[in-house]
Amino acid sequence: MAHPYLERYYRSDDGLALYARDYPGPAPDAPVVLCLPGLTRNSKDFAALAGRLAARYRVVCPDQRGRGRSARDPDASRYRPDRYCADMLTLLDLLGVARAHLVGTSLGGLMAVLLAATQRARVGAIVLNDVGPELDPRGIARIAGYVGRQHEPCTLAEAVARSAAINADAFPDYGPADWLAMVANTCVVEQDLVHLDYDAAIARGMADGSATPDLWPLFGGLAGAPVLALRGARSDILSAATLAAMAERLPGLEAVEVPGRGHAPMLDEPVALAALTRFLDRHAA
Repeated sequence: MAHPYLERYYRSDDGLALYARDYPGPAPDAPVVLCLPGLTRNSKDFAALAGRLAARYRVVCPDQRGRGRSARDPDASRYRPDRYCADMLTLLDLLGVARAHLVGTSLGGLMAVLLAATQRARVGAIVLNDVGPELDPRGIARIAGYVGRQHEPCTLAEAVARSAAINADAFPDYGPADWLAMVANTCVVEQDLVHLDYDAAIARGMADGSATPDLWPLFGGLAGAPVLALRGARSDILSAATLAAMAERLPGLEAVEVPGRGHAPMLDEPVALAALTRFLDRHAA
């Protein structure tokens, strides 16, 4: 049975209607874990993880603007990491959360670095899931090849086939049920047709570079913070060389490679889940 959560609807400081799932945790003063999804993903990606963490933490899983139940932004230039981070601060203020631990996948990890560098007092432990301050051009080219380009409605079978074609290298052990679950997390059904559950205009950030900033200048701001970096062993976004450079810049960084996964681990893999829960229990509980 799915773990219960509250549905939070709120307004950004520029007036956009936004949404988040709020898993209350065991007590009002439970530590808060803020889960930040990838570029085309949403709060549903973290449902299984939130269910596991909610025994010890309050877990907040937002839909960034333009994704899921959050409104589509009429100004596509606002689809960029600094704007998303401002939305997260608005959300934390609304919830009365002074400090949160961050779990960020892909784009969400870039946001975590930005938040830690600019709002250090509000950020505790940080989990970076298959992302770093430098992104592999191979993966950026792959993502740019499909984001915003496949938004025509299709049948369920076509959606499953499309998801498998895009992600097969990253999840080589997935079967039909797994691809169906991925479609359920990333799409909505309207009048028997499947639609991707994000605004095609988020692709603008891929074209102008605003979605993929160079974060090495800010990465040093994580010094002294507990950081866990997960890398899919097959990743084409976070290279092994970049992960090694991250560990050199931050000597206390914990690095864990997730076997059999590309970009990005779903955080339900035994290696990833064990590393993440140990890390949070040590630094956040």
